[in-house]
Amino acid sequence: MNDAAVHLTALSLDGEVLWQKKVGDFKSHWGYSASPILYKDLVLVAADHANGGYVTALDRKTGKVVWKQDRPKSPNYPSPVVCKVAGKDQLIIAGCKMMAAYDPASGKLLWSAPDATTEECVGSVVVEGGLAFASGGYPKKETVAVKADGSGEVVWRNEVQVYVPSMLTYEGYLYAITDKGMAYCFEAATGKEMWKERLGGVFNSSPVLAGGHIFMISQEGLTFVIKPDPKKLDVVAKNKLGGDVFATPSFAGDQIYLRVSEKVGGKRQEFLYCVGER
Repeated sequence: MNDAAVHLTALSLDGEVLWQKKVGDFKSHWGYSASPILYKDLVLVAADHANGGYVTALDRKTGKVVWKQDRPKSPNYPSPVVCKVAGKDQLIIAGCKMMAAYDPASGKLLWSAPDATTEECVGSVVVEGGLAFASGGYPKKETVAVKADGSGEVVWRNEVQVYVPSMLTYEGYLYAITDKGMAYCFEAATGKEMWKERLGGVFNSSPVLAGGHIFMISQEGLTFVIKPDPKKLDVVAKNKLGGDVFATPSFAGDQIYLRVSEKVGGKRQEFLYCVGER
């Protein structure tokens, strides 16, 4: 990505460039942040921006554009997600003062909910019990739940701002950590606040459910291991690793991968940590 366009590159496992494609123009506001996602034989890319955004699908093997849909003229930052909800796969994106779902195979608009979200979102949509959840931070601060059955009905909303991290659903509840370190648990169906507790610090990475626990990592590199419990915040472990953490950790088998930024000799460097049994 440069300041004028978004480019997508496919690499072999040896680092060979297999193909590169200009996906579309892009007018930068705070930069580009959406990650590409894989769906069957496609790679899906979203690029909302002030000159007119788009969501598109490219063939994974060739880079050929399979479909492309225009989006509103608005800066917006979430990665698209494909969820199995209401009996079908849906590509759902929040932001641009709406929530919208597309058929990931064809790009057809399945439904939209105008005025369901604020203008600028960062976190990706999560789903539970036929509802799609999103939160945003500019200009309105809010968390919303929308029916994903095609009606686009807003079921509930509150004034909690979960801006950069994505949220997480588990067994009928919605868990979230705000940028300013406030942890929440809501009843997914109703929006009822079950609890809120301050963990402290700044959070950019998203919570991840793995091994029956939720992992939340602050920008300062402090990992909170939390047992999902709608009755109370149950922190079972805390661990400080490295310096600044901006990226969400990845889990593979019994191993955790964390990208950490540290100052070495006065210069900032990136490190990759692997945590697990040898």
